[in-house]
Amino acid sequence: MTLWQGRLGDGMADEVAEFTISLQFDRVLATDDLAGSRAHVKGLAKAGILTDDEARLLVDALNQVEEELAGEVFTFEPGDEDVHTAVERRVTEIAGEVGAKLHTGRSRNDQVATDLRLWCRRTLGSLALDVVALQDVLLRRASEAGDAYLPGYTHLQRAQPVLLAHHLLAHGWALARDVDRLVATIERLNVSPLGAGALAGSSLPLDPELVAEELGFLGTFENSLDAVSDRDFVAEALFDLALLGVHLSRMGEEIVLWSSEEFGFCILNDSFATGSSMLPQKKNPDVAELVRGKAGRLIGHLTGVLVTLKGLPLAYNRDLQEDKEPLFDATRQMRLGLQALAGLFATVEWAHDRMQAAADGEGAAAVDLAEMLVERGMPFRQAHTLVGGLVRDSLERRVPLVELVQAHPDLGDEGAALLEPGVAVTRRTSPGGAGPIPVAVQLERFGRRLDVDRARVALLPGAGVARGTGRSADSAVPGEVPPAA
Repeated sequence: MTLWQGRLGDGMADEVAEFTISLQFDRVLATDDLAGSRAHVKGLAKAGILTDDEARLLVDALNQVEEELAGEVFTFEPGDEDVHTAVERRVTEIAGEVGAKLHTGRSRNDQVATDLRLWCRRTLGSLALDVVALQDVLLRRASEAGDAYLPGYTHLQRAQPVLLAHHLLAHGWALARDVDRLVATIERLNVSPLGAGALAGSSLPLDPELVAEELGFLGTFENSLDAVSDRDFVAEALFDLALLGVHLSRMGEEIVLWSSEEFGFCILNDSFATGSSMLPQKKNPDVAELVRGKAGRLIGHLTGVLVTLKGLPLAYNRDLQEDKEPLFDATRQMRLGLQALAGLFATVEWAHDRMQAAADGEGAAAVDLAEMLVERGMPFRQAHTLVGGLVRDSLERRVPLVELVQAHPDLGDEGAALLEPGVAVTRRTSPGGAGPIPVAVQLERFGRRLDVDRARVALLPGAGVARGTGRSADSAVPGEVPPAA
């Protein structure tokens, strides 16, 4: 069955069907298609286009289709071109001739745009909850870390010691920006396109505001051409997910490094690691590596959709079918990655002794020596040169830096004391810094921020599960084969 069979006499060629049919991936929109169709039916009844009895028959049929999907007894037929066709076919089988009125005043163009916005709204809300869950883990582990410290790096060279809590919270704050972006994207996409028709609206007395309110949208479209062609929200969602993926990739990269014998800063829990098919001694950080690797996949999805959009004239073009597979895959991969990484960070064991030994190298306190001289009135550039010369002299002569510092008239015993293990990290006292005093403040502030984000994400439309179905926002409908991980 096609929705345009009256215009074209011959059936669709097998090659065309194989190339154009989208049911294999757009069936995940079934819940949203049903919601949009129910609202559309109510709008048709309010406009007097359907009688109350007809509207009731159609809504009952739509509800039955939803029950069949939830009960995994709905059967997709070979002739179903897409999820919209499948739903309309089944509604017509249930309701009889009145089913042919379901599509009155509606095009697949505004229908799919509405479905996709509904799907994005609840799926991104659910993903935001997953981000907050990972932040919860980071906050807990940061609170547990106490006074443990490790080297902070620039250029992957040891720079200054930082509290482990400070390092973990750095990732937490980056994720907070990801939550902001997801919330903002949801707010922008929360506009109904239903009623725009194919591109120019309708001659029927439709009320787009009525159906927008019925679906929980905050408003309706201003321009019908824009409504059916706009996929900004898909590009924004993919950007949000790509940047979130970059942040997770950075976390994964550190775990890959830290769990190696060369660093030895952490030990992965066996349940969040894998082994080698050949080497019995191996424990591999596959979760961290896959999180790192999938960032490229997410960036590719964003790039592909932007390239698709950039050359399209107004209004709808079939090219827009290419927005869904990247979006569906990106959200699925991100959900899996967030949950796996949260489990990894919840169970990883920190090797505090190894971290602190690496952070206690004499060079890690070099800037403290320079700042001590600054406090005594020496210009920083001069102090920097003096301490840099001592470091170079220590390396070239193979003399411990502490001996050279102690012997220097401008540094002496007070300077040597700064090189004692664990001292340098305590001297980071400026707001937002890596020492105990500012980190204690930061822990409290991050906890408050997380409480606010948790509350606002929980209020997002459809956050967590699809309304009325109990199914997760991106779960498969019956018969779907989930994409490969």
